[in-house]
Amino acid sequence: MSDATSTGAGPRPRRGFLAALEIDTRLLGMIGAFFVICLVFNVWTEGRFLTPRNIFNLTIQTVSVAIMATGMVFVIVTRHIDLSVGALLATCSAVMAMTQTEILPNALGLGFGHPLIPWVTILAGIATGVIIGAFHGYLIGYLAIPAFIVTLGGLLVWRNVAWFLTRGQTIGPLDETFQTLGGINGTLGETGSWILGGLAALAAIWGLWSVRRNKVRHEFPVKPVWAEVTLAAIVVAAILGFVATLNAYEIPERRLAQMFEARGEVMPEGLTVGYGVPFSVLLLIAIATAMTIVAQKTRLGRYIFAAGGNPDAAELSGIDTRLLTVKVFAIVGALCALSAVVASARLTFHSNDIGTLDELRVIAAAVIGGTALAGGVGTIYGAILGALIMQSLQSGMAMVGVDAPYQNIVVGVVLVVAVLVDIIYRRRTGDRI
Repeated sequence: MSDATSTGAGPRPRRGFLAALEIDTRLLGMIGAFFVICLVFNVWTEGRFLTPRNIFNLTIQTVSVAIMATGMVFVIVTRHIDLSVGALLATCSAVMAMTQTEILPNALGLGFGHPLIPWVTILAGIATGVIIGAFHGYLIGYLAIPAFIVTLGGLLVWRNVAWFLTRGQTIGPLDETFQTLGGINGTLGETGSWILGGLAALAAIWGLWSVRRNKVRHEFPVKPVWAEVTLAAIVVAAILGFVATLNAYEIPERRLAQMFEARGEVMPEGLTVGYGVPFSVLLLIAIATAMTIVAQKTRLGRYIFAAGGNPDAAELSGIDTRLLTVKVFAIVGALCALSAVVASARLTFHSNDIGTLDELRVIAAAVIGGTALAGGVGTIYGAILGALIMQSLQSGMAMVGVDAPYQNIVVGVVLVVAVLVDIIYRRRTGDRI
Protein backbone atom coordinates (compact mmCIF):
# COMPACT_ATOMS: atom_id res chain seq x y z
CA MET A 1 0.00 0.00 0.00
CA SER A 2 1.39 3.41 -0.92
CA ASP A 3 1.96 6.16 1.63
CA ALA A 4 -0.70 8.34 0.02
CA THR A 5 -3.29 5.61 0.37
CA SER A 6 -2.28 4.67 3.89
CA THR A 7 -2.56 8.26 5.09
CA GLY A 8 -5.89 8.79 3.48
CA ALA A 9 -4.60 11.73 1.51
CA GLY A 10 -5.58 10.26 -1.86
CA PRO A 11 -3.45 10.37 -5.00
CA ARG A 12 -0.99 13.23 -4.93
CA PRO A 13 -0.43 15.37 -8.01
CA ARG A 14 2.83 14.84 -9.89
CA ARG A 15 5.38 17.44 -8.88
CA GLY A 16 8.78 18.55 -10.02
CA PHE A 17 12.01 17.18 -8.56
CA LEU A 18 12.72 20.07 -6.19
CA ALA A 19 9.08 20.39 -5.19
CA ALA A 20 8.97 16.69 -4.31
CA LEU A 21 12.02 17.05 -2.07
CA GLU A 22 10.21 19.88 -0.20
CA ILE A 23 13.44 21.81 0.43
CA ASP A 24 13.06 25.36 1.74
CA THR A 25 13.60 27.67 -1.21
CA ARG A 26 15.48 30.19 0.94
CA LEU A 27 17.86 27.49 2.13
CA LEU A 28 18.30 26.27 -1.43
CA GLY A 29 19.07 29.82 -2.55
CA MET A 30 21.70 30.30 0.18
CA ILE A 31 23.34 26.99 -0.64
CA GLY A 32 23.36 27.95 -4.31
CA ALA A 33 24.91 31.34 -3.49
CA PHE A 34 27.58 29.64 -1.39
CA PHE A 35 28.50 27.25 -4.21
CA VAL A 36 28.65 30.12 -6.71
CA ILE A 37 30.99 32.05 -4.41
CA CYS A 38 33.22 29.00 -3.99
CA LEU A 39 33.37 28.29 -7.72
CA VAL A 40 34.08 31.91 -8.64
CA PHE A 41 36.93 32.23 -6.15
CA ASN A 42 38.26 28.79 -7.06
CA VAL A 43 38.57 29.88 -10.70
CA TRP A 44 39.93 33.28 -9.66
CA THR A 45 42.61 31.70 -7.44
CA GLU A 46 43.48 29.03 -10.02
CA GLY A 47 42.14 26.17 -7.90
CA ARG A 48 43.56 27.24 -4.53
CA PHE A 49 40.24 28.15 -2.90
CA LEU A 50 38.74 24.64 -2.82
CA THR A 51 41.86 22.86 -1.62
CA PRO A 52 41.54 20.80 1.60
CA ARG A 53 43.89 23.21 3.35
CA ASN A 54 41.82 26.30 2.59
CA ILE A 55 38.53 24.54 3.39
CA PHE A 56 40.00 23.48 6.75
CA ASN A 57 41.08 27.07 7.48
CA LEU A 58 37.75 28.45 6.27
CA THR A 59 35.92 26.09 8.60
CA ILE A 60 37.80 27.04 11.76
CA GLN A 61 37.62 30.75 10.88
CA THR A 62 33.83 30.54 10.58
CA VAL A 63 33.19 28.90 13.96
CA SER A 64 33.59 31.93 16.23
CA VAL A 65 31.14 34.15 14.33
CA ALA A 66 28.76 31.24 13.70
CA ILE A 67 28.46 30.45 17.42
CA MET A 68 27.44 34.03 18.23
CA ALA A 69 25.15 34.17 15.18
CA THR A 70 23.03 31.33 16.59
CA GLY A 71 22.31 33.51 19.62
CA MET A 72 21.79 36.63 17.51
CA VAL A 73 18.91 34.79 15.83
CA PHE A 74 17.02 34.78 19.14
CA VAL A 75 17.82 38.45 19.75
CA ILE A 76 16.60 39.61 16.34
CA VAL A 77 13.60 37.28 16.41
CA THR A 78 12.46 39.06 19.60
CA ARG A 79 12.79 42.39 17.76
CA HIS A 80 15.99 43.50 19.49
CA ILE A 81 19.59 43.96 18.39
CA ASP A 82 22.92 43.37 20.12
CA LEU A 83 25.84 45.58 19.11
CA SER A 84 28.04 44.47 22.00
CA VAL A 85 28.82 40.85 21.11
CA GLY A 86 32.32 41.59 19.80
CA ALA A 87 33.21 43.66 22.87
CA LEU A 88 31.65 41.06 25.18
CA LEU A 89 33.76 38.40 23.46
CA ALA A 90 36.85 40.50 24.22
CA THR A 91 35.92 40.86 27.89
CA CYS A 92 35.26 37.13 28.27
CA SER A 93 38.53 36.39 26.51
CA ALA A 94 40.39 38.77 28.83
CA VAL A 95 38.81 37.20 31.92
CA MET A 96 39.75 33.71 30.75
CA ALA A 97 43.28 34.75 29.83
CA MET A 98 43.88 36.37 33.23
CA THR A 99 42.23 33.43 35.02
CA GLN A 100 44.57 30.84 33.55
CA THR A 101 47.78 32.86 33.54
CA GLU A 102 47.54 34.83 36.80
CA ILE A 103 44.56 34.09 39.04
CA LEU A 104 44.67 30.28 39.16
CA PRO A 105 48.46 29.95 39.36
CA ASN A 106 48.88 32.72 41.98
CA ALA A 107 45.70 32.40 44.05
CA LEU A 108 45.15 28.63 43.98
CA GLY A 109 48.62 27.43 43.19
CA LEU A 110 47.58 25.57 40.05
CA GLY A 111 50.74 25.33 37.97
CA PHE A 112 50.83 25.85 34.23
CA GLY A 113 49.50 22.70 32.56
CA HIS A 114 47.28 21.63 35.48
CA PRO A 115 44.31 19.62 34.12
CA LEU A 116 41.74 21.80 35.91
CA ILE A 117 42.95 25.10 34.43
CA PRO A 118 41.14 25.01 31.05
CA TRP A 119 37.80 23.91 32.51
CA VAL A 120 37.79 26.38 35.41
CA THR A 121 38.80 29.05 32.89
CA ILE A 122 35.91 28.23 30.57
CA LEU A 123 33.43 28.26 33.47
CA ALA A 124 34.73 31.69 34.52
CA GLY A 125 34.28 32.97 30.97
CA ILE A 126 30.75 31.59 30.64
CA ALA A 127 29.77 33.04 34.03
CA THR A 128 31.09 36.43 32.93
CA GLY A 129 29.17 36.29 29.66
CA VAL A 130 25.92 35.20 31.30
CA ILE A 131 26.08 37.90 33.99
CA ILE A 132 26.80 40.69 31.50
CA GLY A 133 24.20 39.41 29.03
CA ALA A 134 21.56 39.12 31.74
CA PHE A 135 22.40 42.66 32.88
CA HIS A 136 21.83 43.91 29.35
CA GLY A 137 18.54 42.01 29.25
CA TYR A 138 17.44 43.55 32.56
CA LEU A 139 18.11 47.08 31.30
CA ILE A 140 16.18 46.34 28.12
CA GLY A 141 13.33 44.27 29.52
CA TYR A 142 12.62 45.80 32.91
CA LEU A 143 13.87 49.39 32.50
CA ALA A 144 12.61 49.67 28.90
CA ILE A 145 15.87 51.13 27.57
CA PRO A 146 16.10 50.40 23.82
CA ALA A 147 18.37 47.47 23.00
CA PHE A 148 20.24 49.59 20.47
CA ILE A 149 21.30 52.07 23.17
CA VAL A 150 22.09 49.46 25.83
CA THR A 151 24.25 47.34 23.55
CA LEU A 152 25.89 50.35 21.89
CA GLY A 153 26.91 51.45 25.37
CA GLY A 154 28.02 47.87 26.05
CA LEU A 155 30.20 47.94 22.94
CA LEU A 156 32.09 50.93 24.33
CA VAL A 157 32.16 49.75 27.94
CA TRP A 158 33.17 46.10 27.58
CA ARG A 159 35.80 46.70 24.91
CA ASN A 160 37.60 49.00 27.34
CA VAL A 161 36.96 46.78 30.36
CA ALA A 162 38.86 44.08 28.47
CA TRP A 163 41.69 46.55 27.92
CA PHE A 164 41.88 47.45 31.62
CA LEU A 165 41.76 43.81 32.74
CA THR A 166 44.87 43.02 30.71
CA ARG A 167 46.43 46.49 31.12
CA GLY A 168 46.54 46.67 27.34
CA GLN A 169 48.91 43.72 27.08
CA THR A 170 48.76 40.60 24.96
CA ILE A 171 48.27 37.64 27.33
CA GLY A 172 49.77 34.30 26.38
CA PRO A 173 50.63 31.65 25.63
CA LEU A 174 47.43 30.05 26.87
CA ASP A 175 47.06 26.58 28.36
CA GLU A 176 47.86 23.83 25.84
CA THR A 177 44.63 21.92 26.50
CA PHE A 178 42.69 25.18 26.14
CA GLN A 179 44.41 25.79 22.79
CA THR A 180 43.04 22.53 21.38
CA LEU A 181 39.57 24.12 21.25
CA GLY A 182 40.78 26.61 18.64
CA GLY A 183 40.86 24.05 15.83
CA ILE A 184 44.43 24.05 14.61
CA ASN A 185 45.98 22.32 17.63
CA GLY A 186 43.06 20.02 18.32
CA THR A 187 41.33 17.66 15.88
CA LEU A 188 39.74 14.23 15.94
CA GLY A 189 42.21 12.76 13.50
CA GLU A 190 41.27 10.66 10.49
CA THR A 191 39.79 7.65 12.31
CA GLY A 192 37.83 9.72 14.81
CA SER A 193 36.51 11.93 12.02
CA TRP A 194 35.25 8.95 10.03
CA ILE A 195 33.55 7.59 13.13
CA LEU A 196 31.93 11.00 13.71
CA GLY A 197 30.89 11.18 10.04
CA GLY A 198 29.32 7.73 10.19
CA LEU A 199 27.40 8.54 13.36
CA ALA A 200 26.25 11.87 11.90
CA ALA A 201 25.07 10.14 8.71
CA LEU A 202 23.13 7.55 10.73
CA ALA A 203 21.61 10.33 12.87
CA ALA A 204 20.53 12.21 9.73
CA ILE A 205 18.89 9.10 8.25
CA TRP A 206 17.16 8.36 11.54
CA GLY A 207 15.91 11.96 11.75
CA LEU A 208 14.42 11.86 8.25
CA TRP A 209 12.80 8.50 8.97
CA SER A 210 11.36 9.75 12.27
CA VAL A 211 9.80 12.77 10.57
CA ARG A 212 8.23 10.55 7.92
CA ARG A 213 6.97 8.08 10.52
CA ASN A 214 5.34 10.86 12.56
CA LYS A 215 3.64 12.25 9.46
CA VAL A 216 2.26 8.84 8.57
CA ARG A 217 1.08 8.29 12.15
CA HIS A 218 -0.87 11.56 12.13
CA GLU A 219 -2.15 11.00 8.57
CA PHE A 220 -0.27 13.92 7.05
CA PRO A 221 0.91 13.86 3.39
CA VAL A 222 4.45 12.56 2.96
CA LYS A 223 7.08 12.81 0.27
CA PRO A 224 7.45 9.97 -2.24
CA VAL A 225 9.85 7.24 -1.13
CA TRP A 226 12.28 8.11 -3.94
CA ALA A 227 12.37 11.73 -2.70
CA GLU A 228 13.15 10.59 0.85
CA VAL A 229 15.94 8.33 -0.40
CA THR A 230 17.36 11.08 -2.62
CA LEU A 231 17.33 13.61 0.22
CA ALA A 232 19.00 11.11 2.57
CA ALA A 233 21.66 10.37 -0.05
CA ILE A 234 22.38 14.09 -0.52
CA VAL A 235 22.73 14.67 3.23
CA VAL A 236 24.94 11.60 3.76
CA ALA A 237 27.13 12.53 0.78
CA ALA A 238 27.55 16.07 2.14
CA ILE A 239 28.54 14.81 5.60
CA LEU A 240 31.00 12.19 4.38
CA GLY A 241 32.37 14.53 1.71
CA PHE A 242 33.06 17.17 4.36
CA VAL A 243 34.87 14.64 6.54
CA ALA A 244 36.88 13.31 3.57
CA THR A 245 37.95 16.86 2.65
CA LEU A 246 39.19 17.66 6.17
CA ASN A 247 40.99 14.30 6.35
CA ALA A 248 42.68 15.08 3.04
CA TYR A 249 44.48 18.06 4.61
CA GLU A 250 47.69 16.44 5.77
CA ILE A 251 49.70 17.47 8.80
CA PRO A 252 53.06 18.91 7.64
CA GLU A 253 55.88 16.39 7.89
CA ARG A 254 57.96 18.50 10.29
CA ARG A 255 55.02 19.07 12.63
CA LEU A 256 54.12 15.37 12.52
CA ALA A 257 57.71 14.46 13.39
CA GLN A 258 57.58 16.84 16.37
CA MET A 259 54.38 15.16 17.57
CA PHE A 260 56.10 11.77 17.49
CA GLU A 261 59.16 13.19 19.27
CA ALA A 262 56.94 14.63 22.03
CA ARG A 263 55.71 11.08 22.67
CA GLY A 264 59.22 9.70 22.61
CA GLU A 265 58.66 7.85 19.34
CA VAL A 266 60.22 7.88 15.89
CA MET A 267 57.97 8.76 12.95
CA PRO A 268 57.83 5.98 10.34
CA GLU A 269 59.31 7.04 7.04
CA GLY A 270 56.74 8.16 4.44
CA LEU A 271 53.88 8.39 6.98
CA THR A 272 51.09 10.87 6.16
CA VAL A 273 48.28 11.79 8.55
CA GLY A 274 45.27 14.04 7.96
CA TYR A 275 44.03 16.62 10.44
CA GLY A 276 40.38 15.58 10.44
CA VAL A 277 37.50 17.45 12.07
CA PRO A 278 38.62 20.23 14.49
CA PHE A 279 37.31 20.28 18.06
CA SER A 280 35.99 23.80 17.45
CA VAL A 281 33.71 22.42 14.72
CA LEU A 282 32.46 19.78 17.17
CA LEU A 283 31.63 22.59 19.58
CA LEU A 284 29.72 24.45 16.86
CA ILE A 285 27.78 21.30 15.95
CA ALA A 286 26.86 20.75 19.60
CA ILE A 287 25.75 24.37 20.03
CA ALA A 288 23.78 24.36 16.77
CA THR A 289 22.01 21.16 17.79
CA ALA A 290 21.19 22.50 21.25
CA MET A 291 19.96 25.86 19.92
CA THR A 292 17.82 24.14 17.27
CA ILE A 293 16.23 21.94 19.94
CA VAL A 294 15.58 25.01 22.09
CA ALA A 295 14.03 26.85 19.15
CA GLN A 296 11.82 24.02 17.92
CA LYS A 297 11.15 21.69 20.84
CA THR A 298 11.01 23.73 24.04
CA ARG A 299 8.63 26.16 25.68
CA LEU A 300 11.35 28.81 25.76
CA GLY A 301 11.75 28.59 21.99
CA ARG A 302 8.01 28.84 21.40
CA TYR A 303 7.84 31.87 23.68
CA ILE A 304 10.75 33.55 21.85
CA PHE A 305 9.12 33.21 18.44
CA ALA A 306 5.66 34.07 19.78
CA ALA A 307 6.97 37.25 21.43
CA GLY A 308 8.82 38.20 18.26
CA GLY A 309 5.82 37.58 16.04
CA ASN A 310 3.36 39.57 18.15
CA PRO A 311 4.65 40.99 21.47
CA ASP A 312 1.26 42.33 22.57
CA ALA A 313 -0.50 39.02 21.98
CA ALA A 314 2.35 37.20 23.75
CA GLU A 315 1.94 39.37 26.85
CA LEU A 316 -1.85 38.93 26.84
CA SER A 317 -1.36 35.16 26.65
CA GLY A 318 0.68 35.22 29.85
CA ILE A 319 4.26 35.25 28.56
CA ASP A 320 6.58 37.32 30.74
CA THR A 321 8.33 39.14 27.91
CA ARG A 322 10.59 41.07 30.29
CA LEU A 323 12.03 37.92 31.85
CA LEU A 324 12.20 36.40 28.38
CA THR A 325 14.41 39.28 27.25
CA VAL A 326 16.77 38.64 30.17
CA LYS A 327 17.00 34.96 29.23
CA VAL A 328 17.68 35.70 25.55
CA PHE A 329 20.51 38.11 26.29
CA ALA A 330 21.95 35.76 28.93
CA ILE A 331 22.06 33.02 26.27
CA VAL A 332 23.88 35.39 23.91
CA GLY A 333 26.34 36.21 26.69
CA ALA A 334 27.12 32.53 27.22
CA LEU A 335 27.62 32.04 23.48
CA CYS A 336 29.95 35.04 23.35
CA ALA A 337 32.05 33.36 26.04
CA LEU A 338 32.20 30.10 24.08
CA SER A 339 33.10 32.06 20.97
CA ALA A 340 35.86 33.76 22.96
CA VAL A 341 37.21 30.31 23.86
CA VAL A 342 37.44 29.38 20.18
CA ALA A 343 38.86 32.74 19.05
CA SER A 344 41.56 33.04 21.71
CA ALA A 345 42.46 29.34 21.53
CA ARG A 346 42.93 29.63 17.76
CA LEU A 347 45.27 32.59 18.26
CA THR A 348 46.92 30.83 21.26
CA PHE A 349 46.79 34.16 23.15
CA HIS A 350 44.47 37.03 24.07
CA SER A 351 44.96 40.24 22.11
CA ASN A 352 43.37 43.65 22.56
CA ASP A 353 41.77 43.65 19.12
CA ILE A 354 40.11 40.24 19.45
CA GLY A 355 36.47 40.35 18.34
CA THR A 356 36.79 43.75 16.64
CA LEU A 357 33.85 44.30 14.23
CA ASP A 358 32.48 40.84 15.09
CA GLU A 359 29.18 42.45 16.06
CA LEU A 360 28.67 43.52 12.45
CA ARG A 361 29.69 40.12 11.08
CA VAL A 362 27.35 38.33 13.48
CA ILE A 363 24.36 40.53 12.63
CA ALA A 364 25.12 40.19 8.93
CA ALA A 365 25.36 36.40 9.23
CA ALA A 366 21.97 36.18 10.95
CA VAL A 367 20.28 38.50 8.43
CA ILE A 368 21.87 36.84 5.40
CA GLY A 369 20.73 33.54 6.89
CA GLY A 370 17.10 34.64 6.72
CA THR A 371 16.41 36.14 10.16
CA ALA A 372 13.84 38.89 9.70
CA LEU A 373 14.66 42.24 11.32
CA ALA A 374 10.92 42.70 11.86
CA GLY A 375 11.05 39.75 14.27
CA GLY A 376 9.36 36.39 14.55
CA VAL A 377 11.30 34.57 11.80
CA GLY A 378 14.76 32.98 11.84
CA THR A 379 16.61 29.67 11.79
CA ILE A 380 19.80 28.45 13.45
CA TYR A 381 21.08 26.63 10.37
CA GLY A 382 20.44 29.74 8.28
CA ALA A 383 22.62 31.85 10.58
CA ILE A 384 25.46 29.33 10.40
CA LEU A 385 25.23 29.20 6.63
CA GLY A 386 25.18 33.01 6.59
CA ALA A 387 28.38 33.06 8.64
CA LEU A 388 29.97 30.60 6.22
CA ILE A 389 28.99 32.75 3.24
CA MET A 390 30.43 35.85 4.94
CA GLN A 391 33.70 34.13 5.77
CA SER A 392 33.94 32.66 2.26
CA LEU A 393 33.64 36.12 0.77
CA GLN A 394 36.30 37.57 3.06
CA SER A 395 38.66 34.62 2.68
CA GLY A 396 38.29 34.58 -1.10
CA MET A 397 38.88 38.30 -1.42
CA ALA A 398 41.95 38.06 0.80
CA MET A 399 43.35 35.26 -1.36
CA VAL A 400 43.02 37.32 -4.53
CA GLY A 401 44.63 40.36 -2.89
CA VAL A 402 41.61 42.59 -2.30
CA ASP A 403 42.42 45.26 0.31
CA ALA A 404 40.54 45.20 3.63
CA PRO A 405 38.53 48.40 2.93
CA TYR A 406 37.20 46.93 -0.32
CA GLN A 407 36.37 43.70 1.50
CA ASN A 408 34.20 45.63 3.95
CA ILE A 409 32.52 47.45 1.07
CA VAL A 410 31.61 44.14 -0.55
CA VAL A 411 30.31 42.72 2.74
CA GLY A 412 28.18 45.83 3.27
CA VAL A 413 26.70 45.58 -0.22
CA VAL A 414 25.98 41.87 0.25
CA LEU A 415 24.18 42.61 3.53
CA VAL A 416 21.92 45.24 1.95
CA VAL A 417 21.19 43.00 -1.04
CA ALA A 418 20.39 40.09 1.29
CA VAL A 419 17.84 42.21 3.18
CA LEU A 420 16.33 43.42 -0.11
CA VAL A 421 16.02 39.85 -1.40
CA ASP A 422 14.41 38.83 1.90
CA ILE A 423 11.86 41.64 1.64
CA ILE A 424 10.99 40.72 -1.96
CA TYR A 425 10.73 37.03 -1.07
CA ARG A 426 8.37 37.66 1.86
CA ARG A 427 6.18 39.99 -0.20
CA ARG A 428 5.80 37.39 -2.93
CA THR A 429 5.13 34.66 -0.40
CA GLY A 430 2.51 36.86 1.24
CA ASP A 431 0.84 37.49 -2.12
CA ARG A 432 0.61 33.75 -2.75
CA ILE A 433 -0.83 33.15 0.68
